Amino acid sequence: MTIEHTSRAYGQRADEYIDAVGTMEATSPVDRDLVGAWARKHSGGQILDVGCGPGQWTNWLREQGITVTGVDPTPEFLDRARTRYPDARFRAGRAEALDVAAGSLSGILAWFSLIHTPPHEVPAILDEFARCVEPGGGLLLGFFEGPELVPFDHKIVTAYFWPIDELSRVVEKAGFTVTSRDARVDPGSRRQGAITAIRT
Repeated sequence: MTIEHTSRAYGQRADEYIDAVGTMEATSPVDRDLVGAWARKHSGGQILDVGCGPGQWTNWLREQGITVTGVDPTPEFLDRARTRYPDARFRAGRAEALDVAAGSLSGILAWFSLIHTPPHEVPAILDEFARCVEPGGGLLLGFFEGPELVPFDHKIVTAYFWPIDELSRVVEKAGFTVTSRDARVDPGSRRQGAITAIRT
């Protein structure tokens, strides 16, 4: 599974995706509380919303007074994001090559943006995140959590369940210290996890 394949799959269904889950109205208050509190804690500099999709979280954080840029490889998502949120900042980019100076970010939000990444490629992406985030800066990951690291049939393209312990170890190996972990199941949804970490 390549990033190009995943990007094309999302691009072909961009409007369908936005209608289903691509607005803040579709998000959980629990997630908004978590993401908002994390972003305020790391609001002293630039935050990247990596894999921002149609841009709803980027714009929401901007509205909270956070300096944030959304980054995504899918042109259709970026087009929709720039049209819907003209005051927010977006650019094309990929998680494994963020094209920013070392230590220049105060935080990275990767909210369900690595769910389609083959597990053997995730460590290199987390290494890139660690390169970009300043010491003491933050990382927040959202993902699908499960007892085994296994693929499943996502509506767009194959995704992966990660055990929270296993993904936490990968995060720490990249140079972060995990500060909180959570997993839950909302009605009608898959089990999801969240990991927050500090760049050491």
